[in-house]
Amino acid sequence: MLHPGMPPSSPDQSVMNAVEHAYGRYEQQAERWTEGYIRRGGTVHCQSGCVHCCNFPVRVSLAEALLTASRLSPIQLDAMRERAAEVLSNARSARSWDEFFQRHRREIGYCPLLSRDTGRCTAYEVRPTRCRDTFSALSAEYCRVGTLENLTRTEQATYQRLVKTTPGTDGLSHYIAPLEDLSEPIWDTAARAMQQQWGLEVWGDFWVLTTLTQDAGFMDAVRQGQAGRAAKRAKALKLWHEEIVEIG
Repeated sequence: MLHPGMPPSSPDQSVMNAVEHAYGRYEQQAERWTEGYIRRGGTVHCQSGCVHCCNFPVRVSLAEALLTASRLSPIQLDAMRERAAEVLSNARSARSWDEFFQRHRREIGYCPLLSRDTGRCTAYEVRPTRCRDTFSALSAEYCRVGTLENLTRTEQATYQRLVKTTPGTDGLSHYIAPLEDLSEPIWDTAARAMQQQWGLEVWGDFWVLTTLTQDAGFMDAVRQGQAGRAAKRAKALKLWHEEIVEIG
C-alpha cells in the first residue's frame, strides 16, 4: 500500500525547478528551430488534437515525474496508479521490447492524462520530455498504431524513400530528429540535479515513477541516496521491474 509522502522537500523543489527551467529553454529553442524549418519548406504534421503518439511508452527521470505529480489532482494520480499496474503487468509477461511496445499501444492504450473529449493533455505544462520532442515530418497517419506494421511492400518502399528524402528526419523514421536532439539537455539537467540533491539517479516508466513519488518510504530512501532501500520499497509496493525502474 502506498503511504502518502510529505509535500516536496527543498531539495525536491530544487530538482523540479531545474527541470522546469530546462523545459522552458527547450520550448524557446524548439520554437526557433521549427520556425526556420517551416521557412525552409518543411512541415510539422502534428496539430492540436492529434493523439496518435499518446499511446507510446514514455521514459522519464524521477525529477520529471516529481514535477508532473506535483500538478496532478488526486483523481489523476489514481489514474496514473492504475496505469502503472498495467504497464508492469505488460513488462512481466512480454517476451521482448517489441512485444511490450506493441501491446502497450494496442492494449493499454492512451495515457490517462489525455482528454479523449478534446484530444488535449490535461497536464500539458508539465508533460515529460518525450511528449515535448516527438514531432512528425510526414503525415501523422504514420504515427497511428498499426500503420507502419501493416504497410505493403510497395508502401514500405515509398515510406523509406520519403524518410530518406524529407528534411528533418534522420533517414530511419519520420520523426523530426533535430527536435529530439534539442531536448537532450533536459535529461542532462535532470541527471545533474538528481545527483546533486540525492546522490543517485532514478529513471523509468512515466506512470510507474509518477506513482512512486507518492510513497513516503520510497522518496525518503531516494532523498537519503539509498538505492538498495528505494528498490526494496518499490518491490514491496509491486511497482518494480528491472527494465521499468532503474536506480543508481
